[in-house]
Amino acid sequence: MAFIKINKENFFHNLSQFTKKTGSKNSIAIVLKDNAYGHGLELMAKLSAEFGLTQAVVRTYSEAEKIKKYFKQILILGDKALEDDSCSFALNSLEDIKKAQIGSMVELKVDTGMHRNGISIDEIEEALKLIEEKELMLVGLMTHNRSADELSSELFWQQKNFEKAVGSVTPNKNIRTHSFNSATSLRLPCENEDLIRLGIGAYGYSELPTIYDTLKLKPVLSLWAKKVSTRELKKGERVGYGGQFTAPKNMTVSTYDLGYGDGWMRSNSFEQPFVTAEGLPLLGRVSMDYVILESTKDEVCIFNDALSAGKALGTISYELMTQLHADIKRVVI
Repeated sequence: MAFIKINKENFFHNLSQFTKKTGSKNSIAIVLKDNAYGHGLELMAKLSAEFGLTQAVVRTYSEAEKIKKYFKQILILGDKALEDDSCSFALNSLEDIKKAQIGSMVELKVDTGMHRNGISIDEIEEALKLIEEKELMLVGLMTHNRSADELSSELFWQQKNFEKAVGSVTPNKNIRTHSFNSATSLRLPCENEDLIRLGIGAYGYSELPTIYDTLKLKPVLSLWAKKVSTRELKKGERVGYGGQFTAPKNMTVSTYDLGYGDGWMRSNSFEQPFVTAEGLPLLGRVSMDYVILESTKDEVCIFNDALSAGKALGTISYELMTQLHADIKRVVI
């Protein structure tokens, strides 16, 4: 089966870059949702703890339960709030507050302009009243920025909206506030932030336009495939489903154990062929379990930079990595 290499040195390098900006490891929460952006939930939790991070962010309580032993505190973004000594839960709506278990640690999410999740600023007073009535433990106030990775001033508009929300909540409550994702953390100073939620930046990528000065980050994940078989093609012979690729000359090709069953994209087979990190075009259609390359190597690197690979596939680094199957073996180098 295909396998993934996780570069520990690059991961620690990226974390160190953000630690210099925050001034403290304690103000960084590593985002490990969706199998740590495809890198492996428990593996990256362990490495994050080894680096010295004490906080994490996940999507569900089941994710949190798998990594509790590595962190002091875990923020859960999308699950019902439960009473738990080390987990806090984002409240995305007034309904979330009503469904929350008595005694839960919660962080109220405010919609400052993304209009995806969070209560409106006008609902803050009602939300605080409900939180008190439900006997919930409010430990945080948060929001999410919609355009931090774009060449626009919308980030500052949202930050101003969040400042209004903070001003209406925090004077009488000792809670943390946080709005910085990776892109915001790359664009703005971080030393005065209670917390930054560090996702894609930790894994080596900045999606910011090149006009912005940014940190020198290094990709952590590379995808590899192993040879299954080799054959000789004569000029004019066709390969794979539908015989989409026709050999322009006599050539030696091999089948490698990667396909859309592993989370690799089949759709790209019908357009410009994807070219691997080693300069090898994929020949013909991607199968469920296999791709074909003009190579006899035992192992080939499919990609080692998800940003450039994503652009070649017409998508973004996030999608390319998160869709990689969790069962693919991940090894630390």
